[in-house]
Amino acid sequence: MLIYLLGPFLALLPSRWRKALPFYQAVPWHAAAILSGLAESVLALAVLMYWYSYSVTTWVSRGLDGVLSKSAPTTITDHEVGFAALVVWATHPLTWTIAFFGVEGMARLCAAFTDTVLGIFPLYLLDKIYSKMFRRGAPEPPGAVKFSQSHLSSYVETLKEKVLAARLSQVPDELYAVNTEGEEFLEIRAWRAKTEWTPPRVVRYEDRYYRLEECARGSGPRPFIYKLRRLAKGVPGRTVLTYSPDEQPVIASF
Repeated sequence: MLIYLLGPFLALLPSRWRKALPFYQAVPWHAAAILSGLAESVLALAVLMYWYSYSVTTWVSRGLDGVLSKSAPTTITDHEVGFAALVVWATHPLTWTIAFFGVEGMARLCAAFTDTVLGIFPLYLLDKIYSKMFRRGAPEPPGAVKFSQSHLSSYVETLKEKVLAARLSQVPDELYAVNTEGEEFLEIRAWRAKTEWTPPRVVRYEDRYYRLEECARGSGPRPFIYKLRRLAKGVPGRTVLTYSPDEQPVIASF
């Protein structure tokens, strides 16, 4: 129960921090990411409304006090004071900061529906700065996002995948098995992207282990293509991806 309660808060962490948790596999990340993104956007909206009510009311009150004072020009109206307070509120850095977290929360919520868990940008930036300062000699983990890539671009790519998946009907995965020069390959074609399937991750399907060699984008009802190479043996572990399709896949050979 505690893991379910902590899930939305843990979903705020960057991917590398989440994977370092000893109970990473026990957390329902899909549901946690949905709740986390929704809570962030709703909380930002509530804070924005409070900030608007407090700031504009305070600034209008001060402006009217100045208008009513003897030293103020009598040509200033209360509507002009209110408009000036609104402009100051709209251009205030705190307003933009709160609005950023509101938009980020909606983006994280949309990403969660594609089974993609995105942490909040400040912690993501902190993780990248820490890695650059203290982990210069350490190799980047497989599939790691380079610092030069924009965090915003990952949001845009996720939203594009969501739009693409929304246009497609939900169909079972297609599995193609092929033997080439004594090696066995498996190609999985899916109607939506699979979370954290980045080469060269190891994937377990039933009692067999595969190494993810390539990810490609095609066309048709199953545009997401994953090509895997059969391993002679595999060892279960926290970093191994488990392929368990929701529906019985369509199996073919070529």
